[in-house]
Amino acid sequence: MPVPHAAVAFADSRKISQLGEALASRELIGQAVGILMERYKITAQQAFILLSRASSRSNIKLRDVAEHLANSGEVITPGSPATGN
Repeated sequence: MPVPHAAVAFADSRKISQLGEALASRELIGQAVGILMERYKITAQQAFILLSRASSRSNIKLRDVAEHLANSGEVITPGSPATGN
């Protein structure tokens, strides 16, 4: 019965891919938190809250807000060019 084996293999490979994406997102968010900590001399928790608020206010995924900060050095705010508003 090769079909059930293929389905299990497919599900496993998908799970592994999702875990890899989650780790990459976590690393990117960690970089952004570090940038904010250094820039504003705040704690990791405070930096994460800033990122979360920026994500919520701009309606952009936290990972994408973190990526923008890591690449540009700028925090996304509502109405900024990165939000498209």
